[in-house]
Amino acid sequence: MRTVEWDYDRAQVRMIDQRLLPAEFKLVSYDDYRQVAQAITDMVVRGAPAIGATAAFGLALAARQSEAGDVKALRNDLKQAAEVLHSARPTAVNLSWALKRMLELAAETQGNLDELRQALLEEAQRIADEDVEINKRMARYGARLIEDGDTIIHHCNTGALATVDWGTALGVIRMASELGKHIHVLVDETRPRLQGARLTAWELQQYGIPYDIISDNAAGYFLSSGEAQKVFFGGDRMAANGDVANKIGTYMLALAAKDNNVPAYSVVPTSTIDMSLARGELIPIEERNAREVLALQIDGESIAPQGAAARNPAFDVTPHRLLTGIVTELGVVYPPFNENLANLLQGEQAGRE
Repeated sequence: MRTVEWDYDRAQVRMIDQRLLPAEFKLVSYDDYRQVAQAITDMVVRGAPAIGATAAFGLALAARQSEAGDVKALRNDLKQAAEVLHSARPTAVNLSWALKRMLELAAETQGNLDELRQALLEEAQRIADEDVEINKRMARYGARLIEDGDTIIHHCNTGALATVDWGTALGVIRMASELGKHIHVLVDETRPRLQGARLTAWELQQYGIPYDIISDNAAGYFLSSGEAQKVFFGGDRMAANGDVANKIGTYMLALAAKDNNVPAYSVVPTSTIDMSLARGELIPIEERNAREVLALQIDGESIAPQGAAARNPAFDVTPHRLLTGIVTELGVVYPPFNENLANLLQGEQAGRE
């Protein structure tokens, strides 16, 4: 099934509760857009593409919840709901991208209340369906970068669970395996929420791809010893120059890869590229509750002393100079990223027109 989808029988948004994996596979459903926003904040659903589709379905849900008496009032209700959804995870640009697309449709759609509600649901479904196809196109481009016998270090979770289906960076790895390439994955735990150890490892088991879980700070060892030939990770927002905000720890991984001449690739759909931001330092970085750091336990005992303080930025920014290439659904982009990303997106726009 898909990570997030519309339940047409119950008119609800249904998703996998990723907080419970790998111990339990559970589906949860929501009939209130505020619940959807909270699910994004609480990381019931996570990963930039999945968050974007979830927000779109959340806005379609808000349209059905609204008690507006006319289309103008409904559009105002949608704007308020979009603000609530947007505040759930500010770093992931796919969230704002999807909401903007939905609001633009609402502004342009002619018809009565029911017709507008139906148009919004259809647009949310299109966003979800497009995500799956985009991921598969990225996977085919990215798989060409992987050679038979490669060992790949992967950070966080970028598989089907981070998208509507298939995945970004992990989708590339999955495609390479399905094409018959024999690969091995070193899975960063990805502290503090351990998306690598919990989610990526679980996905790789489903695909039958061999892997080992490693601590985040072991990546440098495997890179310097020659035991890893590639590094792949995703991205939650990419600036116009190729700087990419991704799960905390990506910057250190990319630094170690650069120092050891190991290619490092960010795999992102073009919807993740924010051309309004010139460089990565302008990307807002979400700082999450310190409890995510302090609540970790070993053998039932807390790792931190009682009363300890902690900082918990959810993302860091990897400068474009550390990237070998950027894999998109339109192809692999190489330096100079500032110029080539602009050309890529201008070409896509011209093609649509």
